[in-house]
Amino acid sequence: MSRKLPPLNALRAFEAAGRHESFSRAADELGVSHSAISRHVRGLEHRLGAQLFRDLPRGVQLTPDGKAYLTRIIPALDVISEATEELEEAPAGQITVSSETLFAQRFLIPRLPDFYKAYPDVEVRLDASQNLADVERYEADLAVRFLISGGVDAPSDLLSNAPLYPYAAPGLIPEGGIAAAELLKFRLLKDRGRNVWQQWCEAAGIGADAITEPRWRMRSTLAIEAVLHGHGIYLGSAECVDMECRMGRLIRCSDVGIRSGSYHLVYGSRGMRRKALRQFRRWLLEQTEPFRETGLSD
Repeated sequence: MSRKLPPLNALRAFEAAGRHESFSRAADELGVSHSAISRHVRGLEHRLGAQLFRDLPRGVQLTPDGKAYLTRIIPALDVISEATEELEEAPAGQITVSSETLFAQRFLIPRLPDFYKAYPDVEVRLDASQNLADVERYEADLAVRFLISGGVDAPSDLLSNAPLYPYAAPGLIPEGGIAAAELLKFRLLKDRGRNVWQQWCEAAGIGADAITEPRWRMRSTLAIEAVLHGHGIYLGSAECVDMECRMGRLIRCSDVGIRSGSYHLVYGSRGMRRKALRQFRRWLLEQTEPFRETGLSD
């Protein structure tokens, strides 16, 4: 049976431009020029005899025909991609992971060499940002996000709900540790915006009135650098200082910990069709298993 099919490159250009509603972002994703995307899209419109985009003063917008066509095209391209990857012996290709900056810097980057060793044909593009990427529109294939409480209103996995403990550089506190109340004599740093030091004091039996938290909070990545150089005591989650503790650059000052929030891996409804994404998800869940306790509320 003869099928009426447009050129595949034109469909890929239209699908990317339609998801982003931007020729420039589609060009960046596909690694081609803006003019190439425009040429493919205009050629497709001519072939179909339909206007898929309307021009705006700043960019483009899908027309009703364009939205309807995109809705049908995306699943079709997903099926072709899935069928193709099933024939490949090993996962390959590029995946984009949007992550909270602290998690990206302190957890993902130190461990990525192990992933590349296992899957050398997969390229991970890491985008460290506090902004939530829209995985349904493929602004990223996967997103790591921190939630203070509750769950994610999208397909997701719990990565870590590790407790917050106080940490310090080895030379800052006496060998063998000190009493919890003695920690409050040092400069106090943290990786949460809430009054977690007050919560920790309550958990340690010191009393919430023992501390007044400063109004200004150093950004998490800087706070860890500060404590590594002996500037004070850092109250943070275990997964983001795990490497530093393994290397002996930080030590845990107390066995008292508090739970405050959790990291989640967010993916789109169609995201797991690609073999490379499935392998990265499986790998990340294995890496975060020591920091995950199920059945607990935040």
